[in-house]
Amino acid sequence: MKILYYDCFAGISGDMHLGALIDLGVDENYLKTELAKLELEGYELNVKKDIRKGISGTRVEVNVIHKHNGSHHHHNYVEKHTHKHHVHRTFRDIRRIIENSHLSAEVKSLSVRIFEKVALAEAKIHQMEVDHVHFHEVGAVDSIVDIVGAAICIDLLKPDLILSSPVELGSGFVKCAHGTYPVPAPATTEILSGIPVSKGNVTFEATTPTGAAILAACVNRFTERADFRLVRTGYGIGSRDGDIPNVLRVILAESEQNSGVNVIKAAVVECNIDDMNPEYYDYIIDSLFDAGAKDVYITPVIMKKSRPAATLSVLTDAGNEHKIIELLFTETSTLGVRHYYVEKSMLQRETETVDTPYGKVKIKSAFYNGKKIKSKPEYEDCIKIAREKKLPLNQIYKEIEKLIKQ
Repeated sequence: MKILYYDCFAGISGDMHLGALIDLGVDENYLKTELAKLELEGYELNVKKDIRKGISGTRVEVNVIHKHNGSHHHHNYVEKHTHKHHVHRTFRDIRRIIENSHLSAEVKSLSVRIFEKVALAEAKIHQMEVDHVHFHEVGAVDSIVDIVGAAICIDLLKPDLILSSPVELGSGFVKCAHGTYPVPAPATTEILSGIPVSKGNVTFEATTPTGAAILAACVNRFTERADFRLVRTGYGIGSRDGDIPNVLRVILAESEQNSGVNVIKAAVVECNIDDMNPEYYDYIIDSLFDAGAKDVYITPVIMKKSRPAATLSVLTDAGNEHKIIELLFTETSTLGVRHYYVEKSMLQRETETVDTPYGKVKIKSAFYNGKKIKSKPEYEDCIKIAREKKLPLNQIYKEIEKLIKQ
């Protein structure tokens, strides 16, 4: 099992994260080529080697280019919290930029999921709709690059499990768009709710909202235990300096116990419906799968005033829930939905095509601890055979299952 472990002893920021993953082995040119698919102008990505307290690593700077009267002005990442020229975008604007890009579906989904962490935090702090949140700290070009770049790197590494140490917050005060606040910034505090943290080991803002959102959206488990075998280590160099080196250490590791179980984050979106024609469900379920649902199920419930109803539940990739919510609002009679995040534990799977007396059939097999523990024929293939041969479906299944066990 491939493990990505974040050692956040000096916190995490977007630029430190990019630097650490490039230092870990992500090709700089690959990252730049993928970022170009955003078709986002007005920045330069500078990557160089640097040292903090004797630790060598990679330093990344996103330099934003502003044009004034035909001339160019450069502003580096560090200035993004205070410079007035940065463009403020809403979460809806940022989501549109990502979804309209030529990036892979996996990168789009993870990018939106990370941005949503900040959007939800800001929406709660300022009491406003999520889509209307203006991103002062993370809405500028540099932070779009940081977050989408993070998704590109993680998607390339494809870890089976992402772990993190408790997160160092730092100390002192930080200037935000709405004033000066004690560390951590309000958005950082909200994003890291429920996540183990430490405070005061460094004398500056150690973890930014962008860094916090990357961890909150991607990490499967926070732990101080390192029960794995180290393969490679990368260091992302920050812009500060102090007694503790301002670096993010990221470790690529392998589990000694490769169970074959893949743990990922997912979202459940659901609503209760008591006033809709049940004939609509078939169409709605098909539409939900077209919108990226991984599973859809209906549970009978009794609502207020003893009215019989149904709970429509949808399992989807974390980051895709906004599409599901939009479809439920527009295609069902519900006036509200709820969603929450879960962890999916999935066995390693393989699909092979085998010859049977009825023709070729796909067989799905699942593995645990390297051992095949179950196999089954592909439902659609069996249905097709049953219809063409005019045979009972259970007969097709029984015959193919006999072949599998041989």
